[in-house]
Amino acid sequence: MTTLEGLAHGLTVALQPGVLIYSLLGAVLGTLVGVLPGIGAMAAITLLLPITYYISSEAALVMLAAVYYGAQYGGAVASILLRLPGTPQSAVTTLDGYPMAQQGRAGVALFTAMVSSFAGSMLGIVILVLLAGWLSRLATSFGAADYAAMMVMGLVAASTIGEGRMAKSLAMVVLGVILGCVGTDVNSGAQRFTFGQVQLLDGINLVALAMGLFGLAEIIGNIRKAERDGPPARVSLRELVPTRDDLRLMVAPITRGTALGGFFGALPGTGSTISSFLSYALERRVAHRPERFGKGAIEGVAGPEAANNSASITAFVPTLTLGIPGDPIMALMLGALVIHGIQPGPMMLEAHPDMFWGLVVSFGIGNLFLLVLNLPLIGIWVSMLRIPFRWLYPAIIIFVCLGVYSVRGSTFDIVMVAAIGAIGYALTQAAFSPALLLLGFVLGPLIETNLRRALLVSRGDPVIFLERPIACGFLIATFGLLIYGFVKRRDQGSQASGVRD
Repeated sequence: MTTLEGLAHGLTVALQPGVLIYSLLGAVLGTLVGVLPGIGAMAAITLLLPITYYISSEAALVMLAAVYYGAQYGGAVASILLRLPGTPQSAVTTLDGYPMAQQGRAGVALFTAMVSSFAGSMLGIVILVLLAGWLSRLATSFGAADYAAMMVMGLVAASTIGEGRMAKSLAMVVLGVILGCVGTDVNSGAQRFTFGQVQLLDGINLVALAMGLFGLAEIIGNIRKAERDGPPARVSLRELVPTRDDLRLMVAPITRGTALGGFFGALPGTGSTISSFLSYALERRVAHRPERFGKGAIEGVAGPEAANNSASITAFVPTLTLGIPGDPIMALMLGALVIHGIQPGPMMLEAHPDMFWGLVVSFGIGNLFLLVLNLPLIGIWVSMLRIPFRWLYPAIIIFVCLGVYSVRGSTFDIVMVAAIGAIGYALTQAAFSPALLLLGFVLGPLIETNLRRALLVSRGDPVIFLERPIACGFLIATFGLLIYGFVKRRDQGSQASGVRD
């Protein structure tokens, strides 16, 4: 079956009334759980998984997939309006989306997030259709050494996110890596930094960390505000549409973010969270005025949103073609396939064309549903800013606690998010970047795992990182970024000295 024949066949499957209804239902539920801070697609898909026993396999997978990428759309709403990342992937959107909202451009920020998400998803579908075979072969060519080198490069590139002194940026990255080491060592079973707390054996909850750093820290900083400044109750269409300059600045980040997300989403074990952070780091690196980032740069919203939505689509490549889930949500999707007697793998295209092509076409239909549903609601989302902050923050705290508790059912995580919130507020006051801490937390364990695997394969010989072309290329790029960063900061220091003189 050719690609065009497959798409035509998938269209007949995806347009069946039952499949369409479940696609719309999944899109609505995904948006809702994305808007509610901390709940996310993981909890929603877990709760919906038993329902899939009673519906067709095509409708079940279409609904669960719609919840997954629908949460990416909804996650941007709370990130932009309340500085509460609705999903871990949208945490980086708070860095520039929230300052845009404070500047009275919440409508533009939400419009940018929705359009970028739609563009990233649709282009991700194109990547999935045209390059699924090639991407799956490329994914199998990546070894542990390649992954470790790639993650190191990601951390070095992300150091550009931090403002101010490089020492503060590196300190945040190292602190994030250390926090990522908390828990039980997979290889030896040793407890690391648990201090005798049984609740820390599985490590620190990522949702609790993100909610504390970006949610409670913001509440603490604004706790004395009687009112939150916001736009008028009715937002005109003109206020929602970006200016020509905004549109010009959006195009390139959306393109780069889609390509980055499409690539990393197809690699097992990476996922959309890493893609969104790397996209932000890339946009800041290539920007003519990087000092705008963190203060309301529209590129800081467009690039990451396109990246995480593109990655959420191409993440199905290793899941469907190799049977290798890229993240916990993809593991649930894999479980749903197995429940319905479908074995993912290289033969899935031939054995279950209805499932594969129907799911691919449903991605486009579901994202169209999301765009049509979300754009008219932007005015409603923006009106949330008019709610007095003294009424809003108790509800936010409740949502944070419910979201954090729903992940592992642990009251300890609620205490943890409170402590992290206080620490996050102190770091913000001291001009440290919480985003770098979160990125170090995400990438640190991945670097450790793949570093150990690579050294086990080479029997402790680090030369393996130079022998493998992919790993060597990433390391060369890493050193290039370091040299460029030091030279750039030296030049900036010289210019500052010249101005003082």
